[in-house]
Amino acid sequence: MKLASLKSGRDGRLVVVSRDLTRAADASAVAPTLREAMDDWAAAEPRLQEIADSLEAGRIAHVPFDPKKCAAPMPRSFGWADGSAYVNHVALVRKSRGAEVPPTFWTDPLMYRGASDEFIGPCDPIRAADTAWGIDLEAEVAVVVTDVPQGATPEQAAPLIRLFMLVNDISLRNLIPNELAKGFGFLQSKGQTAFSPVAVTPDELGTAFDGKKVHLPLLSQINGKPFGRPNAGVDMTFDFPTLVAHAVKTRPLKGGAIIGSGTVSNRDADGGPGKPVPDGGVGYSCLAEIRTVETILHGAPKTPYLNFGDRVRIEMNDAKGASIFGAIDHEVVRA
Repeated sequence: MKLASLKSGRDGRLVVVSRDLTRAADASAVAPTLREAMDDWAAAEPRLQEIADSLEAGRIAHVPFDPKKCAAPMPRSFGWADGSAYVNHVALVRKSRGAEVPPTFWTDPLMYRGASDEFIGPCDPIRAADTAWGIDLEAEVAVVVTDVPQGATPEQAAPLIRLFMLVNDISLRNLIPNELAKGFGFLQSKGQTAFSPVAVTPDELGTAFDGKKVHLPLLSQINGKPFGRPNAGVDMTFDFPTLVAHAVKTRPLKGGAIIGSGTVSNRDADGGPGKPVPDGGVGYSCLAEIRTVETILHGAPKTPYLNFGDRVRIEMNDAKGASIFGAIDHEVVRA
């Protein structure tokens, strides 16, 4: 089942989307918004699935699906926390700041609490006042959970994962060092987060989801050129049930809370930090990584951060090459 929120008010209008992402059927008879559906997912899911089945069979009224009319699947949430499950990414980004990776980073997930009062839609612009902030994409996968009790184990958390989405967790790299130096975490250095046009139930991923990780390449483009294609199931130190369990160690999560994987990052087969796509590698999911690799190899970065007018596209295809979530496709504009 695939779900989207058409732009309408603060929480959008819930629709069910066909598997080929061409048609959408109104779901307001079940729940006006996805946030409300998540409040009682046990009751909403089977009724939404009935709409999905009818849509696939052509038995229900529908309209063409247009991602440009979409808000984020969950336009706002009571909770958004982003992990850093790919320690290769953490190591590279910290190296760019002259910081080493503490040994505990391999055993205890890194996670920050993000702003969840207003996400941006998949085709909405990335707004920033100054390119000197160091505007960067961060391509990720995220899960949406139903109620997760405090202290749940990974095994208990796993069946409470209800939906998957793609993420662009926009970072303002040049604001990060001074902010982290205060010892209190991200605030100004994280822009508004963008999500894919649709959220999908785990069954839509088929065998690519093994109950813990999504084993498919995450595709990123900058200005129409391939930038990254790392596999989200490779080099993921902490799987999704582990990330959810980490988030509820001291407090519960409520239905509709979102947990991100962090930037998807793969090492080379030889153990190196990764090569650009034009050089035969899987590339990167953020510019900070390629800039760090360039610094290691050449003494200084040569790839700039995003500029006004640049376009970012993030997508994930199934084994047959069909888009699963639709694409995050947006332009960087001056705020």
